[in-house]
Amino acid sequence: MTVLDKGVEATVTSTPPRRRHGKGWMLTVGLVIALLVLVPVAAGLGAYPIPTGDVLASVQHRLGLGGGALDRVPESVLWNVRFPRIVLALLVGASLGCAGALMQGVFGNPLAEPGVIGVSSGAAVGAVAVIAFGLDFLGTWTVSAVAFVSGLATVLLVYAMSRSGGRTEVVTLILTGIALNAFAGALIGLFLFFADTAAVNQITFWQLGSLSQATWPKVLAILPCAVIGLTLAPLHARRLDLLALGERPARHLGVDVERLRIVLVLVIALLTAAAVSVSGIISFVGLVVPHLLRMAAGPGHRFLIPASALLGALVLLAADLTARTIAAPAELPLGVLTALLGSPFFFWLLRRTRRRQGGWA
Repeated sequence: MTVLDKGVEATVTSTPPRRRHGKGWMLTVGLVIALLVLVPVAAGLGAYPIPTGDVLASVQHRLGLGGGALDRVPESVLWNVRFPRIVLALLVGASLGCAGALMQGVFGNPLAEPGVIGVSSGAAVGAVAVIAFGLDFLGTWTVSAVAFVSGLATVLLVYAMSRSGGRTEVVTLILTGIALNAFAGALIGLFLFFADTAAVNQITFWQLGSLSQATWPKVLAILPCAVIGLTLAPLHARRLDLLALGERPARHLGVDVERLRIVLVLVIALLTAAAVSVSGIISFVGLVVPHLLRMAAGPGHRFLIPASALLGALVLLAADLTARTIAAPAELPLGVLTALLGSPFFFWLLRRTRRRQGGWA
C-alpha cells in the first residue's frame, strides 16, 4: 500500500470530529430514552385506557420485580393486544429504518429506499395471490409466509437479472427493480380483477399497511429475521464508509465491493420482506429516517445504522399510536399515515438535492 493509500484509509477510518461524535452519542441516548418513555404511554392509550402507573406495575409483576397484577380485563388488553402490537411496531420500524440506511449506503444514493429493489412489491404479489385465490395451506400463517418468500425471491430475481460479466452495476440493479415493480403492479391488478368483493377489501386493507392484527405468534415470526438482519448490518459499517468514496477507491482499500453488495442486498431483503409480511406495505420510513439522522449527525455508518433502527422503531410506534387514537374508535391505515407525512419530506428532499447539485444534468 502506498503512502497515498494509507493517507486515504486514515482519512476514512479516523475518528470523526469530537463535536459530531458527541452529537451522535447524545442522539442515540435521546432515542433510547424516548423509546422507554413512549412504550408505556402507547401501552396505556387506546379504546380501553390504562393508567401508565398500572402499566409499569403490571410489567414489574411479570418480571418478578414487585408491582402487582391488574384486573382480568386490563391485564388481557395489555398483554394480549397492546404489547404484541407495540413489539411488532418496534421490530418493523427498526427493520425498515435499518434497511433504508443500508440501501442508501449500498447504492450511494440519498433517494434510495428498500422498495426500489422490488422486495415490497414482490411480497405484495405473494400476499395478494393468497388472498385472491383463498389459499389456506398454512392456516393463519399463509399470507405472511408467502409474502416473505415471494419478497426474497423477487430480490434474488432482480439481482440475477442485473448481473453481467460477474458484476452488478447499481444503475442496472435499480432499473431492473423498477421494471419488476411495474410487473408486480400488473400482477396485483390482475389478481384484483379475479378476486371477489370480500377478497378485494382484504387486499386493499393489507396494501394500506396496518398492525391491527398483531399477535405474539407474528412477533415470533419476524423476530429471528429482524435479529439476524439488525445484528449483521452494523458489522459492515466501516466498509460502507469506504464505499462512499467510490467503487474504485473502495476496491483499492481492500473492499470486495461485489461481495459487500450481495451480502447487504440480502440483509435488506431479509429485513424488508419480514417487515412487509406482517404489516403490509408501509412506505417512506426507510427513506425519511436515515436522512433525518444524516442531517443531524453526519453520514458515518457506525452511528447511522444502529440509530436508524432506533429512530425507525420510534417513528413507527408513534405513527401506530396516532393511527389508532386520532380517529378513535376508527383506525387509520398505518401506511397511509406514513405516506402522508413522508411524501412532503421526499418532495423537499428532491428540491434540496437538486438545488445543491445545480440540477440533474
